[in-house]
Amino acid sequence: MQQSPILVIGKNGKTGSRVNQRLQALGYATRPVSRSTHPSFDWEKPATWRSAIEGTDTAYVTYQPDLAVPGAASTIKAFVRVAAEAGLQHIVLLSGRGEKGAERAEEIVKASGLSWNIVRASWFCQNFSESFVLEGILSGELVLPAGDIVEPFIDADDIADVVVAALTEPGHRNKLFEVTGPRALTFAQCVQEISGALGRPVKFRTVPIDVYINALDEQGVPGDLQWLLHELFTVVFDGRNCNVMPAVEEVLGRPATDFKTYVQKTIESGVWDTVRRESA
Repeated sequence: MQQSPILVIGKNGKTGSRVNQRLQALGYATRPVSRSTHPSFDWEKPATWRSAIEGTDTAYVTYQPDLAVPGAASTIKAFVRVAAEAGLQHIVLLSGRGEKGAERAEEIVKASGLSWNIVRASWFCQNFSESFVLEGILSGELVLPAGDIVEPFIDADDIADVVVAALTEPGHRNKLFEVTGPRALTFAQCVQEISGALGRPVKFRTVPIDVYINALDEQGVPGDLQWLLHELFTVVFDGRNCNVMPAVEEVLGRPATDFKTYVQKTIESGVWDTVRRESA
């Protein structure tokens, strides 16, 4: 079994928490880090990086808020340099499909001299239950600047399983895995499936991007998140990522999780239980 701990950057994230749990369940020592851990890790404070990395040789890297944001690639370049100096040998980077900034970061990791994996993911199913879309599901109406473009939403559990394989199985090294769900759906179709499974009405309404961003601004959503959502809905979410890819099955030997299965898991978790939330 591996001696040094596996570094997990983003311990509280959708995938970081899952990766950490899986590694520990398999008996691997881990070092999950964030701004609140000791040692801490903060993407905006490069002075925190080395102490978080030292003593590890393998790392799962998630960048916040997203590799699409301006300056992300230069930050990844600086991080890779520090990582190599601190003795890191293998990086598994979570990336996004169809994002130019993410592709620049990918190339930096590939050219780093370290062994690497890129896990390039489609939109997460968990956006409907652990992120900005949750409130709309609970309120009974999801409003987004998204029309009839389809997306093969991927379960974050599948991403975590692929990441763990990339971290722990040397035969996968120096490969890019483009991971998606097995079926491409519109947001309206996703909401329809959620509504049907819940047995209560949840509607979907599309609005122009400017109306959506103005609403975010009125709600006090931070400017960097506004920029990111504008980028995702106007640039990335244009149909370029509609194709289903086979990487989950290639790595894990099983099909990717279907959206229906994700919906059932989420219902069982109680996250969409409005009665429970109202009485809490």
